[in-house]
Amino acid sequence: MRKRLEITQARLTQIEKELSEESIAEDLPKLTKLTKERAYLEPIVCKFDEYLKSEKNYQDSFALEEMGDPEMTELAKEERKAAMNSMEALERELHLLLVPRDPNDDKNIIVEIRGAVGGDEANLFAGDLLHMYAKYAESQGWSLKLLDASLGAAGGYASVSFMIKGESVYSKMKFESGAHRVQRVPKTESQGRIHTSTATVLVMPEAEEVDVKINPADLKIDTYHSQGAGGQNVNKTESAVRITHLPTGLVVACQTEKAQLQNKEIAMQMIRAKVAAYFQEKENSKRAQERKLKVGTGERSEKIRTYNYPQNRVTDHRIGFTINQLDRVMEGELEPVIDALIHFDQEQKMLEEGKGEADA
Repeated sequence: MRKRLEITQARLTQIEKELSEESIAEDLPKLTKLTKERAYLEPIVCKFDEYLKSEKNYQDSFALEEMGDPEMTELAKEERKAAMNSMEALERELHLLLVPRDPNDDKNIIVEIRGAVGGDEANLFAGDLLHMYAKYAESQGWSLKLLDASLGAAGGYASVSFMIKGESVYSKMKFESGAHRVQRVPKTESQGRIHTSTATVLVMPEAEEVDVKINPADLKIDTYHSQGAGGQNVNKTESAVRITHLPTGLVVACQTEKAQLQNKEIAMQMIRAKVAAYFQEKENSKRAQERKLKVGTGERSEKIRTYNYPQNRVTDHRIGFTINQLDRVMEGELEPVIDALIHFDQEQKMLEEGKGEADA
């Protein structure tokens, strides 16, 4: 670990040197990349500096003890104990900071929610999930933009797609992919029986053209009259755009903008993210056979969470986490659930790191 920290320290010094060069202002992509890398490395190096100071205090305590003065000896022992406690705590923090980061953590996301099992109730629940994520995004200072929606017959959404932009959005939302299950008495239920319905969520990091190469010949692009959020443009012009990726059969649509060109640009963002997620899911499924400890593959069919209304309870099945604050969670107070998932994932990665080092 120390060798990795020393390499990290040297890399930060190199980045600072490159950022101080006048020519860097002319190379915006490089400037952006280096600035992000510095933001990631600085906390690690600062923590390592703290560790080195504690280590020096530990070593200096022996010299203090050798002076032979009883008071100095007692002081040396106290300083050595404090330094040891500090080093142990800092070592745990450094282990966590050195856990490999997901390269997509800083990206914006595109989310797709679909009503699944349960008919009208599933569509209503899909609408509830959209509300939950919208409130959570608001609490984080993120922006949410609706991209496409197909309304349910009794309300809610048969399907809805939206983009969330902000700081480190994917790092907090990436564990939301999967089947979300709701247990409650539907408004249409006259007997007061509890029904179980599901809605599926797919969270995709925004993909740039450099992230995923799509052959234009593999795309089928259709235009049609907008039927939902389109203001006065609805049913007047063919502004809505649907794109089909022929090799995978994946389909996206966008009708939120008045101009067809704008909808096409958004739809291209969506299809890039969806194609990238498709191949990533295939890779995850392959690796899941080798990785026993994981939060989840992110597959849409995987039941990840239950929202039990009668008991005001939310349970995440992947980590066995339960919180009896469903009313608050549905109003966007997702932090306890998301923090627990992030913490669990970090622990698993640390275990794998430790196993890898032991095997080496």
